[in-house]
Amino acid sequence: MKNRIYKSLFLGISSAVVASASYALIAPENKVNSADIDVFTDSAMLIAPPHSFSGQFNYASEEKIEATELKSIEHVIQSGESLSSIFSKLNLNKSDLHQILQTKEAAQQFAEITTGKKLKLKTTRDGDLKQITYQKNALETITATRENDTFNVIVSNKQIEKHISSTSGTIRSSLFMDGKEAGLPDKIIMQLSDIFAWDIDFALDIKENDRFAVLYEKLYVGEQEVGTGNILAAEFVNQGKTYKAVRYQDKHGRANYYTPEGLGMRKAFIRTPVDFARISSPFNLKRKHPVLNRIRAHKGVDYAAKTGTPIKCTGDGKIIFQGRQNGYGRVIIVQHGKHYSTLYAHLSAFSKRYKKGSVVMQGTTIGYVGQSGLASGPHLHYEFRVNGQHRDPLTVALPNSAPVNQSLMADFKATTQPLLAQLDQARATTLLAQN
Repeated sequence: MKNRIYKSLFLGISSAVVASASYALIAPENKVNSADIDVFTDSAMLIAPPHSFSGQFNYASEEKIEATELKSIEHVIQSGESLSSIFSKLNLNKSDLHQILQTKEAAQQFAEITTGKKLKLKTTRDGDLKQITYQKNALETITATRENDTFNVIVSNKQIEKHISSTSGTIRSSLFMDGKEAGLPDKIIMQLSDIFAWDIDFALDIKENDRFAVLYEKLYVGEQEVGTGNILAAEFVNQGKTYKAVRYQDKHGRANYYTPEGLGMRKAFIRTPVDFARISSPFNLKRKHPVLNRIRAHKGVDYAAKTGTPIKCTGDGKIIFQGRQNGYGRVIIVQHGKHYSTLYAHLSAFSKRYKKGSVVMQGTTIGYVGQSGLASGPHLHYEFRVNGQHRDPLTVALPNSAPVNQSLMADFKATTQPLLAQLDQARATTLLAQN
């Protein structure tokens, strides 16, 4: 009896010692709390060898190592390449590409990749695609990231900041050349010519020593300049006469250009249907025809330009004729309300967007300069008619657009006067530097 008691006591003490020793191997005494005790008293945990815990941490470490060892690929898009051909070249799974393109509408932008831009990809060591990124432009980036068996596609947009810049210059040869010389981007030069197009014929009226000054927006993403915005105010001195324009946006978001007094710059017609062209023959009722070699009234203005130069409709209207007319070759006639019509002749081609009966807006490209019909060289013959009677397009009085509404005049003045003051300061600074 006494031996059985000693034996039981010995076995109990031995079990306690073993259990204590095992517990000491698992967790130090001073780090134990009630939650630890609940975990470690699980029978499966008690019988597991000590290294099983280090195995769990190894698994986490392997995941971390795999994440940091993703392979990065940067591919410059070559001419003629598609996303499909790039996937083939990089030995990527085509089913991943299919999943990406089918994800949502934003993913379709991956199919519109542009030559010279870059694709950035991340793959596992086994070549499985994890992420693909395409920077569409300075502002938009498209990223597809694998999430389990699918891809999540997002389009991220960077914040644009607008900075105001000013430039002024003097005409020596042409608005385009001297605008470039003064540091104006092409887009701003075109805007400038559009703003004053109703008052100044940039093919005929520009003279040496004319002056211009421009206040406009430069667009930045961080420290990087990414483009230009709108002209805010502008001045053009043409043959001693000063024209000023300022941009005003009303409370409904409608923006137009006005004189400092609030009169609309936009008129029912622009003077010139071809940008930066040269007038080869003006309106002349006693002109000798260059092909027929006899006196024949020239009831329009000829603008010499390269074949294929775009032709702009000079006013809102409806195309009432599009086809061929004897010596005029390819012709478009546009009706503008009850009283006005314009004719465009010798075209090389018509715009595919419009046909007879189409409604067209001022500034819309309706055709292209050519040499069809009786023409000695590529040019546009342009006619302007009032109540069916021919008028000289260069001198005919053009109807004005609506001025700023009187109810908005106070807001117009408060908004535009600081811009005009900045424009005056920029012009004065340039003149002082020149003197």
